[in-house]
Formats: sequence, structure tokens, C-alpha cells
Amino acid sequence: MAAYCLDFLGFQEALKKMRDVDDKIIYALNALPTESFKGQVDSENTCRDLYAKLQQSHLSRQDKIRNCITLSANSLKNLREQQEAQPSDVDTGSKFKAEQRKLRVLQSELYVEDIIKERTYKAFNERCRSYFHAGQ
Repeated sequence: MAAYCLDFLGFQEALKKMRDVDDKIIYALNALPTESFKGQVDSENTCRDLYAKLQQSHLSRQDKIRNCITLSANSLKNLREQQEAQPSDVDTGSKFKAEQRKLRVLQSELYVEDIIKERTYKAFNERCRSYFHAGQ
């Protein structure tokens, strides 16, 4: 089991740190020159590097979230089996409910990722569209 999935609060803190690149996208884009200073900075490479960094960050976070979802779903399945085998075990029942909540929060993190990604690429495209087009 991935260690970062075991400590849920630690996992959320790590996600927050990993989302730093998205949170600071405007500052990174402000490094691009205005029209009058266009020749002083290689805007194409700046945008290309930023795009690669964004893609890597998004894929990494999404993979980590999906991995934790899989682990949580498997844990939930095992707890369900234990609960069915011993319906009067209160401890298993509370662990089951806690794991259900954890799984729901993890699944909602994927939706949060989509929103963050959309917002980030919108800002990126507004500033970099004249220098760099993704997929080139």
C-alpha cells in the first residue's frame, strides 16, 4: 500500500503542495514580456517549459489520487467482507464507514483536479497562445 495513502491528512497536505504550480500560474505567466519587450525573453521556450511542468504535475497528482482511490476501494471491499462475516463487530463497522467517507473525498479530489486543470490551462492559453500551441 502506498504510504502517502495511509496518512490521509498528510496526503491532502501533499496535494496542496503539488498544486502550488497551478496556484502560481499567474505569477509564472507574468514573466512573459509585453509586446514592447518581446525580443528580450524567449517566450516560446518559457511557455513550452511551463506547459511541460503543468502536464507533469497534473499527471502525477491524478495518478496519486487514482492509486489511493484503488487502494481505498480494495480496503472497503475487504472491510465489507469482514462486516458480512461478523455483523456484530462494531469496530469493523466504524472502519467501514470511515473508509467510505475517505473514498468519497478521494473521488471528489478528481473533480477538484479537473476544475484546477481547466482554470490553469485557460490562464496559460490566454498568455501563451501567441508563442506556443500545445501539441507542437
